[in-house]
Amino acid sequence: MSSSSHDDDESEDKGSTLPYKDRRREAHTQAEQKRRDAIKKGYDSLQGLIPACQQSDISGYKMSKATVLQKSIDYIQFLLQQKKKQEEERNALRKEVVALQIMKANYEQMVKSQQNQPGLADNRVSDELKFHVFQSILEQLFITFSTVSVNNFSELSAFIFTWLEEHCKPQSLREMVVAVLQRIYASRSNYSGPKVERTL
Repeated sequence: MSSSSHDDDESEDKGSTLPYKDRRREAHTQAEQKRRDAIKKGYDSLQGLIPACQQSDISGYKMSKATVLQKSIDYIQFLLQQKKKQEEERNALRKEVVALQIMKANYEQMVKSQQNQPGLADNRVSDELKFHVFQSILEQLFITFSTVSVNNFSELSAFIFTWLEEHCKPQSLREMVVAVLQRIYASRSNYSGPKVERTL
């Protein structure tokens, strides 16, 4: 029999001769040491993932476990805020893309309509009428803006966002513009009489 086999037999004999309480205590000590090693390994891995903890490693200062956990919580909260900000920016960009697609479709329709009606250029709207339409739209907005408090800058800042949400939403602006155009068209039709009806 080799010397290594002889040593193994001696260790087994020694372990078997230990009292039950001693063997139980030894097993508990080993299990506790494994648990501590696993916790230390987890903290070391966590410290390697958090940028603020890595800076402390460079300076040679050993962080406490409580500090590592707190900096980990702060970093996770920062990442969540960044994620939320990116999602909001992505949603805003999606809305812009949809709006641009709608504008593109409208312009393509306008170009197609003009190409199908060669004589349409003779009936272009005058600059005076354009100004009148623009002025009417601004007047309607100004009427709604009169509800905004302008006693001081703080009140103006607080109320203006509420006003924008209430009166400057796409659907609200669309309805207002349609109403303005209908009113202007009706006034021009009444003024021009049958001549306008024949040209439509």
